[in-house]
Amino acid sequence: MTRVKICGITNMEDALLAAELGANALGFVFAESPRKVKPDKAAEIIAELPPFIATVGVFVNHPAREVKAIANYCKLDVLQFHGEETGDYCQQFHQRVIKGFRMRNYTEIEDWIFHENEFEAETLLDPASNVVAYLVDAYARGQYGGTGIHLNWELVRNLESRKPLILAGGLDHKNVALAIKVVKPFAVDVSSGVELKPGKKDKRKLREFMKVIRECEG
Repeated sequence: MTRVKICGITNMEDALLAAELGANALGFVFAESPRKVKPDKAAEIIAELPPFIATVGVFVNHPAREVKAIANYCKLDVLQFHGEETGDYCQQFHQRVIKGFRMRNYTEIEDWIFHENEFEAETLLDPASNVVAYLVDAYARGQYGGTGIHLNWELVRNLESRKPLILAGGLDHKNVALAIKVVKPFAVDVSSGVELKPGKKDKRKLREFMKVIRECEG
């Protein structure tokens, strides 16, 4: 079964609909972004979510002290680091961690191997490591996610990761079935592909996206 993370949640209506439709996780962006949410608002939304929905805080090169404060205040289950954070940085937190990487061409497969080995050397050989998955997104100059830029799935299919892979980058209800078929990821992550505008989800697109996911499972 392919898990689903709906990212860029900024309001209660979108959060509850995503949960109702069967999303496994909701992402709250605390980095600079059109989808940035304040900790107070995120905490308010999270407090109303049903059980068994994982809450993910998205950060980009934040000071560790700030991440810890937000994570504890909002009661986040998972931390997603989408910048240049190192393995040692990730180990400072008691929450589970998703480490994001951006890819743009085949030569970066070598970079991927280097970074993964670097992570393994620092932390992942430790069975107590809190890094539980990698998220692979499309590269956009000066931006760290939520761009809607389509990721070349062949890049990801050629990766041999030691951790579960979460696929992001330009996914929507029209292409997610093919993406799952090609990549066979542990999970998919969608934000702009189910939006009416940045920070506001489109109910129809969100329903269609989750419908396709269910059909893939069948």
